[in-house]
Amino acid sequence: MHSKLLRFYPDPCKKVSLKGLYLNHRLHELGTAGCPFVYANFLSSLDGRIALEDTAQQSTYIPKHITTASDFGLFMELHAQADCLITHGGYMRALGEGRLGNILQVRNKDLVEWRRNHGLQLQPAVIIASASLNFPLHDSLKEHGQDVYIATGINAAPDRIRYWQDLGYPLLFTGEDNMVHGAPLIDALSGLGYKTIYLIAGPQMLDTVIREQQLSRLYLTMTHQLIGGKDFRSLLTGSTLGPEGNLILEAMYYEQDSPPGSGQFFMQFGQERSTSTDS
Repeated sequence: MHSKLLRFYPDPCKKVSLKGLYLNHRLHELGTAGCPFVYANFLSSLDGRIALEDTAQQSTYIPKHITTASDFGLFMELHAQADCLITHGGYMRALGEGRLGNILQVRNKDLVEWRRNHGLQLQPAVIIASASLNFPLHDSLKEHGQDVYIATGINAAPDRIRYWQDLGYPLLFTGEDNMVHGAPLIDALSGLGYKTIYLIAGPQMLDTVIREQQLSRLYLTMTHQLIGGKDFRSLLTGSTLGPEGNLILEAMYYEQDSPPGSGQFFMQFGQERSTSTDS
């Protein structure tokens, strides 16, 4: 992460360092317990694919040729600034089966030290959003002493609710059905004192957080590649959005020849936050 990026916006045509680009945003200082800073990060192709579906295996995957060390390094810088991560049951199942890598902890020694120097716990708390409540916990959560909460809807299966309660894990009921909804979830995390909340839970959670106007910033890496394919995932999953889908460009950077033979944009968008939690 020692290469240079070309900044297009704001103050265009200035070269900036890739390393430390997102750490310099000091996200841990932007939120309060009463109004946490909620942010998400996605990687997309030019034709809007964030993942492809393997229908035979009933799983999704990110094509390796669109991933880069630069994007992952910036992902880790965002990860390092969170006091709370929101993931989901599907990721926990994939992690347990070895289909995805472990991103529940900050592992880079420099970033762990950064957290220590900036008054954060060595590892963030983890919120697992799930309608089915059917997933395994990863051993690394206990090994690193992380606080774990499970978020679900009030109509989740009673036997699964009792299962997690009997194991001693606190449940957050943040939806009127069996689904997790954005505004009640962020309100619950605010009540627990979390100030910097990083959403790593995929398009369904992004959809409800956007729809209920709870997102502070969207980080989007757009690789200059077309993927195609009939079975794919995109950024959102729900019905058509209205004004809540309006985002404001805050910054845009260009990296040339990464991925090789192409390039990518690193962009940041803001959303006007709703102060209501009644959605």
